[in-house]
Amino acid sequence: MNLFLPKYPSLLKLLYPKRISRIQDENAIYLTFDDGPIPEITPWVLDLLDDYSAKATFFCIGENVVKNPNIFQSILKNGHAVGNHTYNHLNGWKSSKAVYTQNTEKTQQAFKDNHYHPETRFFRPPYGRIKNSQASALVESGYKIVMWDVISGDYDHNLSAEKCYQNVIENAASGSTIVFHDSEKAFKNLREVLPRVLRYYSEKGFTFKSLTDVPLEGQ
Repeated sequence: MNLFLPKYPSLLKLLYPKRISRIQDENAIYLTFDDGPIPEITPWVLDLLDDYSAKATFFCIGENVVKNPNIFQSILKNGHAVGNHTYNHLNGWKSSKAVYTQNTEKTQQAFKDNHYHPETRFFRPPYGRIKNSQASALVESGYKIVMWDVISGDYDHNLSAEKCYQNVIENAASGSTIVFHDSEKAFKNLREVLPRVLRYYSEKGFTFKSLTDVPLEGQ
């Protein structure tokens, strides 16, 4: 599967008209972080983002929110957006529609239990794997499904940090939605790549926004 699709955002929109990939926004980059929050990584990410006055979107696993409510609150207090990444990092291709939607709602309940009631409910399927029936059910329930047009590959132990960095800067452009992971598995690459990406695009005059920073109607 080709994970880097910046040359074909229009094709993605035709295939999946209800899913967000590249945003129509000049000179902005949309950083996203999947799989947190966890105490080993997420606070480091938050501090680094703060150094660049950067906003991002964190797609949180419900179980991690329950385990780490204080870190979840730190994400919110720092002005970042939060999205749903299922409760147990479910693979949609291996789950029934009922199980998948129930698991997603369980995460939304974890958000509510931590005093987070978003106006827009963002959702990213773990592994990018979601059946059309599951996606339709979530959209009907008011979720906006967020994919990407660039994925760093930070989680892949077969990729060097330099290769992950090149994955980003060779493919990302204005409005790109870039996937990183605030997870232990990804940290070996993330700790080298994220500072460089923030520096690179800052020097080029880009700003870093969360998904709540722009209207998404028509995206």
